[in-house]
Amino acid sequence: MLSLRGPFMTQQVVFYIFAAIMVFAGTMVISVRNPVHAALFLVLAFFSSAAVWLLLEAEFLAIALVLVYVGAVMVLFLFVVMMLDINMAPLREGFIRYLPVGIVIAVLVAVQLVLVVGSSYFGLESFPAPEPRPAEYSNTEALGNVLYTTYVYPFEIAAVILLVAIVAAIVLTMRRRPHVKRQRPDRQVAVRRSDRVRLVGMAPEKKPSVRR
Repeated sequence: MLSLRGPFMTQQVVFYIFAAIMVFAGTMVISVRNPVHAALFLVLAFFSSAAVWLLLEAEFLAIALVLVYVGAVMVLFLFVVMMLDINMAPLREGFIRYLPVGIVIAVLVAVQLVLVVGSSYFGLESFPAPEPRPAEYSNTEALGNVLYTTYVYPFEIAAVILLVAIVAAIVLTMRRRPHVKRQRPDRQVAVRRSDRVRLVGMAPEKKPSVRR
């Protein structure tokens, strides 16, 4: 039987604390009415997920989660939400309308998670507590060695798919509009001085003579 003072039990308690915070934050994201508050609760969920990654000794993934999602993506979400004038009344009507369907889907997802990630597959009996890594162990180096050796082809395929998605998004947004002025870099580079500047010669003005 595990002792309550052991390091493994302490990690378990910390894990359950951050897991409860993450579940609470995720529930508040889909239940609060203010979209700014929902984005802030999502930030809290990301921080809790990063803490769980730290408990799993995945420091690189935890730092990437905080820097990329909290530091970049969520800031962008907050700017977009605060700049848009969102009418909350239709959103609330749609939330009440689709609430039964959402509950059914949530129950089905929960049942699937229990069947797939249950204690019989991922319990403490099947996987004992991992041994702590030495101080000179680098999680980033180990992840890079695995990513660029064993999974190098899936990594390159994922990079190509992301590149195609970026190009497709740019092509879809760049639609031709007849009344919108656009810049033509080729014409701007090929322009000459005579096309933009005209020198006009003017005779100097003479001051009128003052009669005494």
